[in-house]
Amino acid sequence: MARKKGSDRRRISGSDPLGAIIDIGSNTVRLVIYGGPPRAPTTLFNEKVTARLGRDLDENGLLAEDSIDLAMGALRRFALILADLEVTRVDTVATAAVRDAKNGKDFLAQVEALGLEPRLLSGIDEARISAEGVLGAFPSARGIVADIGGGSLELVPVEDGKVGEGCSLPAGTLRLARIGGGDRDKLRDKLKKMIGKDAPAMAQGGDLYLVGGTWRALASFARAQIDFPLTDPHGFTMTREEAAELVKKLAKTDVETIRATPRVPSSRADSLPEAASLLHVLLKHYDPERIVASAWGLREGLMMRRLDQYQLAQDPLLAGAIEFAESRGASAMQATRVAGWTVDTVRSLRPGAERLRLAAIMLGLAAMQTEPNLRVGQGVDWALHKRWIAITPEGRAMLAASICANSAELEMPEAVVALASKEALDEAITWGLGLRLARRLGAGSARSLDATRLTREKKTLVLALAKSHAALYGQPAERDLAMLAAHLGLEPEMRVMGEKKLPEKGEPSLLLDQPMKG
Repeated sequence: MARKKGSDRRRISGSDPLGAIIDIGSNTVRLVIYGGPPRAPTTLFNEKVTARLGRDLDENGLLAEDSIDLAMGALRRFALILADLEVTRVDTVATAAVRDAKNGKDFLAQVEALGLEPRLLSGIDEARISAEGVLGAFPSARGIVADIGGGSLELVPVEDGKVGEGCSLPAGTLRLARIGGGDRDKLRDKLKKMIGKDAPAMAQGGDLYLVGGTWRALASFARAQIDFPLTDPHGFTMTREEAAELVKKLAKTDVETIRATPRVPSSRADSLPEAASLLHVLLKHYDPERIVASAWGLREGLMMRRLDQYQLAQDPLLAGAIEFAESRGASAMQATRVAGWTVDTVRSLRPGAERLRLAAIMLGLAAMQTEPNLRVGQGVDWALHKRWIAITPEGRAMLAASICANSAELEMPEAVVALASKEALDEAITWGLGLRLARRLGAGSARSLDATRLTREKKTLVLALAKSHAALYGQPAERDLAMLAAHLGLEPEMRVMGEKKLPEKGEPSLLLDQPMKG
């Protein structure tokens, strides 16, 4: 299909921008341009300037002049980028520092003069939108969202896909050091009183969801202590006991050591000890079952507000996997056919397994579009390190295991074995071996899948072929069938079936019941 004239002028790395968010925070001013599927948006451009607008707020109630100059320079640049890319759907929001500053209105007037339309969020608005972002990433989230920015801490309950009544507290990272005056015991006491007075209640057995750059840096520090094999902090989960040990570890670690930790931004290192004190208070107050790091928050919540009911109901993992795979030459329709053709080999009853299986097939097909010597390594990297939404570390490992098996590599990488149980990996290997047989049997054509069937019969895995397609069963298919059957603990068997009619493209085959030896 021909592309609209001039559309290349607004594309970023081959993708059309869906919209943009300008987030004017107390610590940073950031522009994010989004593309990809609306339910699982991808970041096409992400730039921040550490303006520290809220630096002097507690001393004189004003946004610092040099910080304003720095922020305005960034915003002029952002406005020009958006104009050149013809991005018209832009949400510009300002949060705690601008909200609390005496000169906040004057600053917003300067922003408006750039042609932007800034919206000043109340603390409650900020809390609610951030929680909506968390629900976008974790649809079944239940507990408290704790979003920390430079100027404020938002606490809001989430349960059953809904956001409860939250609060905004003046306990952002730029303020924590001043609250305690350098004394962490004093900081904890003041935070305990602040949170005890205004924080919303959490449902029993709920989790604590951490949102914000400082929390992500804290998660990166925690991952480094245990050599966690995943690089993305999004979705990193700790038990309450593990989080308590992390708090103790950070209390004993000097800032230079924290700064030297891989993937901990140096700009966040200074604030981690105070953030750990805040986490200590939150753990004591809420006693959550788990602590979950979320890269989705305010900006993603704004994106989710743009979606209609149908879009919000889509599975974010599958939305992201399909867009990613199709951009690399794989077909969602072919993946669906393969999933149906191999369904009789599935033995897992684990919740959510089918969505993982379809995502694994999509990524496996995409990996086949790359060079043979790159397929496994690149596919495993996609599975483990790309920011997928609504998937656990074990789910990532299952995607990776399926990709390995699709290339007949059944010895799993250490990182994959470390993230999932043997049962989960065995199931994922079945998905990969099934995909391998399906795509190699007849080059993955729809016609070949229509004219064949793969079924279990007691202790046998049967590949039945229409008579017209019996020649598809050569040495490659025989080996692949045997490999899949052996993994399932079954005996392989091939049968040639009679047929009344060779199916037209897209029609199901009409196989008779009488088996024929072949």
